[in-house]
Amino acid sequence: MPKSAWLSDELHQYILDHSGPVDSLLVELAEETKSRVEHLWLMEIAPEQGVFMQMLVTLTCAKRAVEVGTFTGHSAISIARGLPEDGHLLCLDVSEEWTAIARTYWEKAGLTDKITLQLGPAIESLQSLPETEQFDFAFIDADKPSYGAYYEEILKRMPSGGLILCDNVLWMGAVANPEIVDEQTNAIRAFNDKVYADERVDCSMISVGDGLLLARKR
Repeated sequence: MPKSAWLSDELHQYILDHSGPVDSLLVELAEETKSRVEHLWLMEIAPEQGVFMQMLVTLTCAKRAVEVGTFTGHSAISIARGLPEDGHLLCLDVSEEWTAIARTYWEKAGLTDKITLQLGPAIESLQSLPETEQFDFAFIDADKPSYGAYYEEILKRMPSGGLILCDNVLWMGAVANPEIVDEQTNAIRAFNDKVYADERVDCSMISVGDGLLLARKR
């Protein structure tokens, strides 16, 4: 089932056939993730999302990027591939087990010189950084109740024109169903409302994958 749950399998496949191409390395990573991480494999970004993210990084001419929530490394590969030769990506995650898979595939992709992984609570890692302009691009894809905190810490470390990309903002359609009121769904709704009302950014929500929210710092 595609993360874009509102798409038929046929339409989703059509999108995949006209986006990319997704190379054999990412196909191999997706297969290993599904076999080793069992039911959590849905945490991996959708193939068409990775293609879109790489293009965004390239179009924005980003050189310094940060990712909150790395999992098995698909999104990091997409971001790092979009960076210039002297670009750099800082990945923040708490799982040594999952990011061990990521490290393997970063090496296979020839991206180890572009990526630094820092293990530990992401909010603490972000707060330990100097409050200077150091990120042009950011991707947030971690625990949903903390999205707002990650967003604030990253935004103040971005110059005007910096872009924050946030994943799962449609939560498989649950955000639009008033009968669904669990903690995760409510947290995403609150975050979406927060960014929409934030006068420091221009924002756009799109239905790629499980929904992406783009916030560009003014």
